[in-house]
Amino acid sequence: MLLQMMLEALGYSCDIANHGRDALVAFEKQSYDLILMDVEMPDMDGIEASRAVRLNVGHQDAPQIVAVTAHVLTGSRERFLAAGMNDFVAKPIIIDELRAALIRAHEAKLRYQRTTMV
Repeated sequence: MLLQMMLEALGYSCDIANHGRDALVAFEKQSYDLILMDVEMPDMDGIEASRAVRLNVGHQDAPQIVAVTAHVLTGSRERFLAAGMNDFVAKPIIIDELRAALIRAHEAKLRYQRTTMV
């Protein structure tokens, strides 16, 4: 998978889920700091899976969820945010845009940790 190769080239490891239900099962077995959620998946799409993740975790344990999508029409970003996603990366994925999204996710997680420690 191209996304997996990009992540590995950036120094990350990842688990792969083929559809939303697989992603939820993986998330129940271990915690993740970040989920790259494909919006268009069979069985359960990324929007439904993101909502389920948000319902099943406390805010402090919540991962950053980045939508991976070809849907970048007006209103798409708002729809992703309403589903509990934090950001998105457009397909076809450009490695510099992926890197920027990973940095934003990391910075958001750090900001949250600092505000909860005060």
